[in-house]
Amino acid sequence: MGTTGASPKTGKDGADDLDLKKIDKDPDEFSQYLLDRMHQLEEHNIKLKEETRKVESEKKFAESQKVKYEREVRRLRSEIERMKAPPLLVGTVIETLDDDRVLIKSSAGPNFVVNVSTFIGEGEIYPGSQVALNQQSLAVVKVLPSPKDPLVHGMEIIDTPTISYEDIGGLEVQIEELRETVELPLTDPERFERIGVEPPKGVLLIGPPGTGKTMLAKAVAKETNATFIRIVGSELVQKYIGEGARLVREIFLLAKEKAPSIIFIDELDAVGARRIDTGTSGDREVQRTLMQLLAEMDGFNPRGDVKLMAATNRHDILDPALLRPGRFDRIVTVPLPTYEARIEILKIHSKKMKIADDISFDQLAALTSDATGADLKAIVMEAGMFAVKNDRAMVEWSDFERAVEKVMTSTKPSIESEVSSVMFA
Repeated sequence: MGTTGASPKTGKDGADDLDLKKIDKDPDEFSQYLLDRMHQLEEHNIKLKEETRKVESEKKFAESQKVKYEREVRRLRSEIERMKAPPLLVGTVIETLDDDRVLIKSSAGPNFVVNVSTFIGEGEIYPGSQVALNQQSLAVVKVLPSPKDPLVHGMEIIDTPTISYEDIGGLEVQIEELRETVELPLTDPERFERIGVEPPKGVLLIGPPGTGKTMLAKAVAKETNATFIRIVGSELVQKYIGEGARLVREIFLLAKEKAPSIIFIDELDAVGARRIDTGTSGDREVQRTLMQLLAEMDGFNPRGDVKLMAATNRHDILDPALLRPGRFDRIVTVPLPTYEARIEILKIHSKKMKIADDISFDQLAALTSDATGADLKAIVMEAGMFAVKNDRAMVEWSDFERAVEKVMTSTKPSIESEVSSVMFA
């Protein structure tokens, strides 16, 4: 074989060309050269494939980002167009007419007969409903939801109270009356239908402060599966004219939507005091709220499975219209606990405490003759605090004696101290 040169040459890939003179002399070296070149080319091919895959993945990522940004641009453009749209007027439907037209009272004042959009169903518009109107044609384009006060929805008890009838001592008669008048009509109405008697509509709890009226309401909320709506009477006293009456209407409307339900008005005397001829504008506003409450309790609209409970310690100042049958059919008196009731209340509140064996609840009840249920609970708590303060393992009799002296003195001040406070105030 002929030769073209005597020295090796460098190729484009950086590898030295083999001297052709050595091909005949050493064919093994030529074979090794071919194998090395083949491995080099394979490695180079692998690198090219990896780079190709990397470029393709980057291309796919760029395309996905492009689609994402295009979608975001379309959303922002539609949002801009929506924000550029003219505002809608708010109107109230007065009457529905036959030819798909309605009589509207606009927020500006005058009444209009306008068309209704075909996208609105036939039963969605009714007298009293709020609608959105086009600014130019005043056509009804949307039905608005009825406004609901968040204060009213906040009155619904979501978390059931932990107090049950077993946690109330000495009020067995009152508990039985509540079960008959509130729970039984909701849980077993067939009994009343079978006899043909209408169940009571409302229950009023009266009694001195601290006797357990609110605790009874909490126990009813726990024992029944009905929706429990709690109101404090002072919440119905609002600053602006008509706001208190509106709250009353919305409370009873919420109770009807959530039926079976129980409305509990605590401190009823704040809004239900006896009406007088003379008074300030604030007194007249409270009277308007009371009249709305009377209308909801015994008005033309049926209440359905909505029961009413109320509590007050000043029933002597309540308006007579509240106390008549048909509104509060049952008035339950919650008196001061008797001797046996005080023993039971003390045992209930101290059942989780570690007390000494020589504690006599009979003697303790004898020392607290004028105490209410709240006083007895405070006595047990104070006795436990004295034991904690002295780092004892259990509550001793001396702790209860000190607690009785502290609580009964603070809640029942002496006549001399009252007189001195008046004279030198």
